[in-house]
Amino acid sequence: MTQSVLQKIEHLDAKADHQEIIRTTTAYEYPFLMQKALEFALFRTYAVPSIGKLLDYTNHFHKEGQKRYDDTALLIAEWVENGYDSEKGRAAIKRMNQLHHHWSISNDDYLYVLSCFIYVPREWYAMYGTRSLTEKEMLAMYYFWVEVGKLMGLKNIPETDATFETYFRDYEHQHFAYSDEGRRVADATINVFLSWYPSFTRPMVLRTIYALLDDPLRQAFHYPAPSPAFKSFLVGSLKFVARVIRLFPPRRKPYRRTQEPNLTYPNGYDIETMGASEPVAK
Repeated sequence: MTQSVLQKIEHLDAKADHQEIIRTTTAYEYPFLMQKALEFALFRTYAVPSIGKLLDYTNHFHKEGQKRYDDTALLIAEWVENGYDSEKGRAAIKRMNQLHHHWSISNDDYLYVLSCFIYVPREWYAMYGTRSLTEKEMLAMYYFWVEVGKLMGLKNIPETDATFETYFRDYEHQHFAYSDEGRRVADATINVFLSWYPSFTRPMVLRTIYALLDDPLRQAFHYPAPSPAFKSFLVGSLKFVARVIRLFPPRRKPYRRTQEPNLTYPNGYDIETMGASEPVAK
């Protein structure tokens, strides 16, 4: 699997061809892991009290958690899979901007959320991937999300990958803190995750979710610490799975989230009408 992806991007340029590199990596190189990494990237933002309080206020996660999850995931997938400059990509970014327009969100919080989509997947691939991402792939990820940020109207986006990564880590160090609101949104999101599994497996799934959180994130929600033995077993198991997948033949068919069955939209969806019908669902 790995060699095929690397061959596809070997002659591409990290900056000029960043969309093609991102499409190739996310579609062929362990796409399930990228999907989970992006889920936890969003989850991570709740630990910033200003973000958690706003999401709690909207009540969307509490009343229609699966829809809120699917709307966000599909809109992002549209501009990742089709390109932010494609017809569908532009429509998805326009819709995301319309949904955000209802709220007063600081540019700094926007930048932090944007940075999560770059640096959380990198860390997950380094820890659990069939391989670490190459420097070209990591730079392409930076250039891709910077352009998305510009289309969303963000200001003062760090001009280099290194400075943006520093921003990401400093922002968490300065802003991660417990809030009742952030905890409620995190609990509601976890309930969405748990709903995907049979009831008898949910205690173990919950234990696994807690163990996948790093200490600063877990502590910001006041979640229980996993036992060192279980954490070690889980990490070892995920790395073993990655080694096994590495032995498989290269993926021939690209993974497209926008074309997969969806719980909220089993009969398809219209980008222009996605998201909450009312700004506040209370």
